[in-house]
Amino acid sequence: MNHGETGYGLWFLVALNSAVFILFAFSFFKPATARDWRTFGAFSAFIVALFVEMYGFPLTIYLLSGWLATRFPGLDLLTHDTGHLWSTLLGEKGDPHFGVLHLASYVFLGSGFYLLSNAWHVLYHAQRRHSLATTGPYARVRHPQYGAFVLILLGFLLQWPTLLTLIMFPVLLWMYGRLAHTEENEMRKQFGAAYDAYALHIPRFIPRMGNTPSKADSMPKK
Repeated sequence: MNHGETGYGLWFLVALNSAVFILFAFSFFKPATARDWRTFGAFSAFIVALFVEMYGFPLTIYLLSGWLATRFPGLDLLTHDTGHLWSTLLGEKGDPHFGVLHLASYVFLGSGFYLLSNAWHVLYHAQRRHSLATTGPYARVRHPQYGAFVLILLGFLLQWPTLLTLIMFPVLLWMYGRLAHTEENEMRKQFGAAYDAYALHIPRFIPRMGNTPSKADSMPKK
């Protein structure tokens, strides 16, 4: 069985897909500080690890091959479809690309990149005005860009889970939490009481159901 039949060993696709998603995210996030680059670098490492296993070498399938062969006798572990582990483990039949979780992954990915784009647009103009970003996604949460990255990571985990990316995911969550805390301290130094008033009404990551943009729009600005 050659590489084309198995769906692996396609290193050009690894490089192409990694570059597309990393550059797309870069176009909106636009890292400027060392902290930004660490954040973006960790995200990029997750993307590369994902596509290496998706099209390069199926490390997770290899490590789980004994258990999978016992659990699913007769399963061809070298096919690309088997790499869709959620579909495999749930015993779904047919094309895994049309499975419920795979379709849900598109919703997470689309929502994540849309949120990342909107958040960057608001933050860019706020920085040019030297004011707080309090409109758009920032009227709902204080760190929509990190929330966007989490949605994207969740989308990929629903689409193609691997042992490495599952390990990396909580590490990235911890990193985003630490970075958010650092950024808030910097905003307090820069904007003082205006930021305290904003943070009092707007949650850090998860929006409140009753929170409306009009409340955030009324927050004091520098």
